[in-house]
Amino acid sequence: MAQEHLKEALETLKDSGVRITPQRHAILEYLVQSMSHPTADEIYKALEGKFPNMSVATVYNNLRVFREVGLVKELTYGDSSSRFDFVTTDHYHVICEECGKIVDFHYPGLDEVEQFASHVTGFKVSHHRMEIYGICPECSAKKEVH
Repeated sequence: MAQEHLKEALETLKDSGVRITPQRHAILEYLVQSMSHPTADEIYKALEGKFPNMSVATVYNNLRVFREVGLVKELTYGDSSSRFDFVTTDHYHVICEECGKIVDFHYPGLDEVEQFASHVTGFKVSHHRMEIYGICPECSAKKEVH
């Protein structure tokens, strides 16, 4: 599944005229495989062994390129640094208020929300986003111990 997404993403880059450098390939691959919505720092730390001459700025610049061609979404929740999400199907996020972990979930029932909003308001709706906040199982368990 991840290989499939990576292949499509690389095709999209090629079609957009973006050169696929080994660093870009590695950052993209990391994002596709990562379920944790990493920050640019986390991506940098994960790849610095493989690319000793890569800087955090390089990671940011590449993430910006991916965002511009629509492969990656920048998630800015709260005041922590942006997290990056490889764009697959429409999905929503549940966010832990303690540790900031973000978990994906898909709820097909919400697909109609845009049509309904458009119908009721006359807006041409482009997209929507929804966040749900709570405390993740790990943080809940820690609280119970104390």
